[in-house]
Amino acid sequence: MPRHPASDLQVTLAAAARRLSANNPFAILFARDDEITVELYAPVGADGQQPHDRDELYIVATGNGRFRRDEDVVAFGPGDLLYVPAHVPHRFESFSEDFKVWVIFFGPPRPVP
Repeated sequence: MPRHPASDLQVTLAAAARRLSANNPFAILFARDDEITVELYAPVGADGQQPHDRDELYIVATGNGRFRRDEDVVAFGPGDLLYVPAHVPHRFESFSEDFKVWVIFFGPPRPVP
């Protein structure tokens, strides 16, 4: 089994959050080709993201609010898991100032249906 660098072993929320700012609300923290990409995302004021070409999981690290996936809206809080299939419109519609979410993109990019 191949060994990976120790830097792949752990990414703390505090260390990841230090890489964010109002002008740069996300940071890529881990990536393995088209298999998986992990980011931390902390939008300020509004969430302006567009649909993505890969399936996506969000794991809420801190904060709370409301999340829309297409026509469905749910309340969320720390520890919650949200799933979005590729190409589906989605966004965090309202969220607290301390909101931070782990973002996990997985699988290869998918063509628009």
